[in-house]
Amino acid sequence: MTVPKELLSSWLDEQLPPPARLWLADRRQELAGAYTDRALHITLGMAPRRVGKADLKLESQQLEQAHAARSGWNPRWWSVADAARVLVLLDNCDAGDQAFVDRFVHSCRNADVGELNALYLGLPLYPDPETLEDQAAEGLRTNIRSVFEAVAHNNPFPREQYSVECWNQMVVKALFIGSPLAPIQGLDERANPELARILCDYAHERWAANREVSPELWRCVGPFAEHAMLDDLRKAVASDRDVERRAAALALAASADPQAAQILSAAPDLKQLIETNAIDWDRLE
Repeated sequence: MTVPKELLSSWLDEQLPPPARLWLADRRQELAGAYTDRALHITLGMAPRRVGKADLKLESQQLEQAHAARSGWNPRWWSVADAARVLVLLDNCDAGDQAFVDRFVHSCRNADVGELNALYLGLPLYPDPETLEDQAAEGLRTNIRSVFEAVAHNNPFPREQYSVECWNQMVVKALFIGSPLAPIQGLDERANPELARILCDYAHERWAANREVSPELWRCVGPFAEHAMLDDLRKAVASDRDVERRAAALALAASADPQAAQILSAAPDLKQLIETNAIDWDRLE
């Protein structure tokens, strides 16, 4: 089976112009022959200037290859600089290598925003992912949206590695900074009762401040909705925002509580949309 490093190398060979391709090959060879942390830092820093910042142009077949090489890996929105940086890191890491863990942590702490984005985009590809969880969690604490989304979006690492507490913090932080929930892999799979409670409390805070609640919030509430949570969904169903009403309806349909079905029946237009599969979480508008 083709490994991610081979795919990245082949994609860059296809897309980069000769000077950029030669520069990357030279840097990889130099690091392989005489690796130093300083040489790695220089290479990561120079990558955008030497290979450019263009999008990594991948066809559907290449994206399928990525998923086959590493389940959940989705480099659709990577740049060539991201790919080059991750490739260089993959050249210099081995399973069971504590030095790589230390190097990764050090690189993250000394990276600019672009470098940090690339370092976190590569999370699903590095060996021994459980050793990187603490540093990956640091990426969630930033208010820089691109860095947060490099960890949280289109990335199997959080779904596979985060504790329940860290997972819940990520979902709440996404809502707090206005980042969509849909690109989070495992959003439904890792929904949990504690997260549902936290999100309802968050919704109360938003309502108390006369601020809108993201319709996506109810997606993680629905499967666990009962008691006071159902009152929250009843309020959302009565909203004057169609998108919020539809989201609440989907959440009610996901609840096993008989009262949820009663609330949904009181909104026949929404119930019909559910029954005819006219809406889902990807089609709320």
